[in-house]
Amino acid sequence: MKPAFAAALAALLLAGCAASGDGGMGGIGGTRELKTASDQTALEKRSAIRMQLAIGYYQDGKYAIALDEIKQAIAANPDNADAYGVRALIYTRMNEIPLADDNYQRALRLAPRNPDLANNYGSFLCAEGGRPAQAMTYFDSALKNPNYATPVSALVNAGNCSLKTKNYAAAERYLLDALRYDPDLAPTNAGLARAYYERRNFERAGFFINRLTTSAKLDSLSAETLWLAIRVARRTGDRTLEASLTGQLQRRFPVSAEYTALQRGAFDE
Repeated sequence: MKPAFAAALAALLLAGCAASGDGGMGGIGGTRELKTASDQTALEKRSAIRMQLAIGYYQDGKYAIALDEIKQAIAANPDNADAYGVRALIYTRMNEIPLADDNYQRALRLAPRNPDLANNYGSFLCAEGGRPAQAMTYFDSALKNPNYATPVSALVNAGNCSLKTKNYAAAERYLLDALRYDPDLAPTNAGLARAYYERRNFERAGFFINRLTTSAKLDSLSAETLWLAIRVARRTGDRTLEASLTGQLQRRFPVSAEYTALQRGAFDE
């Protein structure tokens, strides 16, 4: 998972601060109601505040301080599933992969129907965990939840994870669904361009590269995406775009594997 995207997903967990787990139930006289912020105990409120502080430090790249804050959040409320999810994100950035995995599993044991946790764990399994096939179960679990506020996140993650396993048909399906939520999202257009390029549908790949390069700033694209766009532009005969993208790759990523491939002329590898 890209750091900026992981940070955005961490912020989504703030929505769960009002109630840990799947949303506790309480009430008077046996009536069961959804738990809201006013139902929080003092310890739960303290845990929520510490978790917000941890997320802030996480987003600032201060992982050791974030880890200390999230430990205090968990100490105040050991049943705060979202706090374990945040600690998993922190451990991932610290390259403590087994600890991250353990915290995701603990979070999901407490909140097995939490779609944000399922999506984050799926992204972790696909990237750092090295288990892309297993990841798909968690993306699909998140997407089946009718209360999931940001299904586009799981759709993009599922699509790009499908690309890793070379399941281009599945990637196309997930990413076209994601397109309905945000047609200008760079990872969606880049992923679709990749799916069609690998299936040698260069015209369709070119369509999504054009969408990408008109809706996103070129200096925001990764070396991997620039190299894909260069190869697509070359296939579609767009020499102006190819030259512009080549300049970006050379200027911003002169020691990258992608620029080395460009220098070798390895357009078909």
